[in-house]
Amino acid sequence: MKLSDVMSAAGLSSWAEVGLVLSFLTFVAIVIYVFWRKRSRWEHARHLPLEGDAPTDEREPVEGEDR
Repeated sequence: MKLSDVMSAAGLSSWAEVGLVLSFLTFVAIVIYVFWRKRSRWEHARHLPLEGDAPTDEREPVEGEDR
């Protein structure tokens, strides 16, 4: 008995179709979410890398460490 015989007898072919449908529905949901949101939120996120000259260091200083 070959492995291909065992796999074909297991009836797993429908799981591939279920995975395809779930992946497609997830993709469609993400696209709808992105285009449904307000544009101002994405405009703010678009400019985040350009804000400020240097990164801010807001962590607590470690004892013996110079700032």
